[in-house]
Amino acid sequence: MTEPVKPALREMRWWDIDSVLELEKDLFPEDAWSRGMFWSELAHARGAEASRRYVVAVEGHRIVGYAGLAAQGELADIQTIAVARELQGTGLGGLLLTELLRAATAFECAEVLLECRVDNVRAQKLYERFGFEPIGFRRGYYQPGNVDALVMRLTDPSTSTSVQGTEING
Repeated sequence: MTEPVKPALREMRWWDIDSVLELEKDLFPEDAWSRGMFWSELAHARGAEASRRYVVAVEGHRIVGYAGLAAQGELADIQTIAVARELQGTGLGGLLLTELLRAATAFECAEVLLECRVDNVRAQKLYERFGFEPIGFRRGYYQPGNVDALVMRLTDPSTSTSVQGTEING
């Protein structure tokens, strides 16, 4: 019996958008991002003036996760993290988060913010393990379901708990 292929992370590119959208619509049916939103983010992810970092997790030839971060000055914002349902709870979310925190450090950000659905306890526990702390709420942030967001903050992402040995291609 062969061992399952472990997902590898690499930079998200425009040709990944269709696969990412399939996963996005499955995981976030009410508030899925549009194709244009991903194109807009990726437009800021390359070159000397890059302010975004987007990665995909690939298992075989299939995208099984993705994540993105936006940086501005000393502040980074985790835009999205998604893991295919069958791989949730396997550590892939932590791998993606680790890469975003490395990117925040590379962008020289002093703190990282994120919003998380108040009903997504699994994600909140992941963020807490990495040192994020709740700092407030955004009422009705997730539409059209009118679900509140928990705002979390991590100060000094360079010192956060991280997964060792991650190789990123791209």
